[in-house]
Amino acid sequence: MDNKKKMVREDQDKTLSISKKCQILGISRSTLYYQSKPWFSAEDLIIMKEMDEIYTKYPFFGHRRMRDELYDRNIKIGKDRVLKYQKYLGLEPIYPKKRTSIPNSKHTIFPYLLRELKISSPDQVWAADITYVRLGKGFCYLMVIIDWFSRYVLSWSLSNSLHRAFCIDALNEALENNKRPKIFKTDQGSQFTSEDFTGILKEQNIQISMDSKGAWIDNVIVERFFRSIKYENVYILSYENMEAAFAGISDYMKFYNKYRRHTSLKKRRPYEVYHQDLKGNSYGRLN
Repeated sequence: MDNKKKMVREDQDKTLSISKKCQILGISRSTLYYQSKPWFSAEDLIIMKEMDEIYTKYPFFGHRRMRDELYDRNIKIGKDRVLKYQKYLGLEPIYPKKRTSIPNSKHTIFPYLLRELKISSPDQVWAADITYVRLGKGFCYLMVIIDWFSRYVLSWSLSNSLHRAFCIDALNEALENNKRPKIFKTDQGSQFTSEDFTGILKEQNIQISMDSKGAWIDNVIVERFFRSIKYENVYILSYENMEAAFAGISDYMKFYNKYRRHTSLKKRRPYEVYHQDLKGNSYGRLN
């Protein structure tokens, strides 16, 4: 990712838009956002950190099993409170159920296109999703766009709110340099079903696929990445604030793309697999 990207705090100057600030500073209008968010007590944050660890280890846990696991950790909490925290964190258990996401009723929901599709090359399918990143005194959200075949992270964004703007800018960044997927896959969350987001894809003649109801495996590639970054980076380094998280995650993205080997890729790195043609010839160079 571009090292010049920095956080521009919207609460520091209400007279200028973020786009104008970025234009003045000569930096990209993407990757990191800051907006006002609900205040939580120290107790709230402790419980949410525990829930994040539980969810990362057991992403199929619903609120009842989550509450039972918290009880085992000596955290006595009721169902309503568990559900409240799950909503704030965006934790959605990935098991077959009637509703896999809560979309905006006014937004168009697109069909699922990946069933029985053989994904055999880079830029055939891109997938996007959002996860919670815990901080010392709060939390933020990480949005990533990944090439399904190569596991290559094309772009990412960090925000302390679930506003769709940080998703849209990550999408625009991924589409730079004339790179286009045939299919773009998301869940049915309102950030991805908004006309602002889907309109960009339609303008580029990109097919839109959204997770089907009850199909927990629809997003398995991105879920595996989220598990990796949390266990290999976030939990180890315990970021105190968004600035620290941004710097540390930037380093991890470079490591993941260029140096982390994957068994599913025959011990190759995502960068190597993404920059190859259908005959297996590799392009680009590791820096």
